[in-house]
Amino acid sequence: MVETTLSTPSLKDNTADTDRLLNALKRELGLTHIRADLGLIKALPQQLREAEYAVRCVLFQEGRDRGVLVHVTACASEEILAGLAVDLGTTRVVLRLVDLARQMVLAETSFDNPQIAIGPDVLGRVHHADQPGGLDHLQELIVNGLNHHLAALCRAHGLKPQAIHLVTVAGNTTMSHLLAGLPVHWMIREPYIPAANHFGLIPAAQIGLAVHPLAQLMIFPNVGSYFGGDLIAGILYTGLHQREETAILVDVGTNAEVVLGNRDWLMACAGAAGPALEGGMSRMGAMAAPGVIDRVRIDQVTGRFELHTIEALPPRGICGSGVIDLAAQLFLAGMIDIRGKLKPKACGPRLEVIDGLAQLTIVPADQAAEGRPLRISQADLDSLVRSKAAMYTILETITMNMGLTLEELPAFLVAGTFGCFIDPRSAITIGMLPDLPLARFLPMGNTSLGGATQALLDRRAPAEAEAIRDRITYMELNVNQEFMNRFSAAKFIPHTDARRFPSVGR
Repeated sequence: MVETTLSTPSLKDNTADTDRLLNALKRELGLTHIRADLGLIKALPQQLREAEYAVRCVLFQEGRDRGVLVHVTACASEEILAGLAVDLGTTRVVLRLVDLARQMVLAETSFDNPQIAIGPDVLGRVHHADQPGGLDHLQELIVNGLNHHLAALCRAHGLKPQAIHLVTVAGNTTMSHLLAGLPVHWMIREPYIPAANHFGLIPAAQIGLAVHPLAQLMIFPNVGSYFGGDLIAGILYTGLHQREETAILVDVGTNAEVVLGNRDWLMACAGAAGPALEGGMSRMGAMAAPGVIDRVRIDQVTGRFELHTIEALPPRGICGSGVIDLAAQLFLAGMIDIRGKLKPKACGPRLEVIDGLAQLTIVPADQAAEGRPLRISQADLDSLVRSKAAMYTILETITMNMGLTLEELPAFLVAGTFGCFIDPRSAITIGMLPDLPLARFLPMGNTSLGGATQALLDRRAPAEAEAIRDRITYMELNVNQEFMNRFSAAKFIPHTDARRFPSVGR
C-alpha cells in the first residue's frame, strides 16, 4: 500500500490521469512498468479529482521491476484496505485477514479442507480430477470453502469481502494446482511433471473468489510435484535463505519436507514421513481438537498412563504429538522393544489379541469420551517406526550429501504444528530427530501462513519468493540408494547404532 500526492493537471502539464498516477508510482517505487485494469482506469479520473490528487494505492509487485495497480482510494478515506493470506493445507486451511495500510493482522480462522470428502490425501484427489468434471468439482469445493469462511471472517470484523484487494496462497503443489484449476494427471506419473511451477498473478475473480472484483491472487511457486509453495513461503518467513550459517528447516505434514542451506545455497528434499502423524495412524488417530490426547507419560514404576487432552476433556483420540510421546514412553517403560514390537509380559493385561492383531489399550472404554476403548495396534506401531525412520533418514541423507553431519547444524527450524506441539525429547527418544541439545530445535509456527502474510505486507516478497524458488536444488530420494540403505538401519528405536543417541536410555 502506497500513499502519494500528485501534481494537478494544467495547461502546462496535460498528462493523462492514468499516466500521471502510474508515472508517480514508478518513480516512488523504482519500477519500470505498472499495469492497471481497464475497469480501474475508467473510474480513475473522477477518483483523482474527488481525492484532490492525494491517494492511497494498493499494488502487487511482479518481479523486480513490474507491478499491478489493484485499487485506488483517497488518502482521507477511512476505507480499510485488506489482504487475505491463505495456508492451503491438504487437511486444514488457515485464513488470515490483514490490514494493508496499518500492516497488522485483523483476524484468523481455519477450517477442514472440503476436498477431504473426495479423499483424505492428494492421491485420491488426483484420481478424482481425472474423472469427467472431477477437476472442476475439486476447484469448486475449495473455492466455495474459501468464500464461505472469508465472508464470515470479514463479517466478524465489520468488513465486506470486497474490502479484500490482495490474496496470497501457500500450499503444496497439488493443492495449488487444484485451486487454480490446473490439470494434475502427470504429477503422480513418472517423471512427475506439474502443469506449472510459476503461476504469476491471477485475477481472483477468474477462479471465483468472492473478493474485490479487481483483486489479484498470488499463488506461491513450487519447485516440482513434491516440493510446493508452502515450503517456499516457509523459507521466506524464516529467513533461511539469508542466514550466514547453515541451518535446516523441517516441516512435517502429509509428507516430511526438508530444506538445508544458507544465503549461498539451498538443498531440498521430501519424503513420506508424515501420514502416521496426521491422524491416519490408527483408529484412535485424530487431528488436534478438544478431547484429543496431545501428551503422554507412563510411570516407569507403576506402569500408570498419564494422559493430557486438549481442553482437559475425556479422551476421544490421539494427535501427532501424542503419538510420538506414546511411542517414546512405551519404549522407556520397556513395553516395546527396539523394533517397536509390543512385549506381552511388560504390557500385562492391557495387551490383547483382537482379530489376530496385538493391541494395547491406552484408554479403557469407561474413561473414553465415546465409550469405546482407545487402542494402539502392532500395525500402528510398525507404521510409526517406518515414518520416524524416514524422517531421520531424510535429515541424515540431505546433510551428508552436502558434506555435513547433523551434529554440526546450529539450528533446526521446525515448522507447523509438528514444531509447535511435539516434545523434541520424545522425538529424539524414538530416533525421529537427531540427539542434539534441545535449544537447537526452534519452533517456528505456521511458516506457510507467515510467508503468505509477508507477501501481503512487503511488496518485495513476491519477487523474493521467486528468487528463492530458483535457488533451490531438489534431491530426489526415490532413486537415492544411500537413502534406502540408511532407512533400513533407522527402522529401530532409536537406531541400530545406539551411539548416535547417547541421551536415550531406559
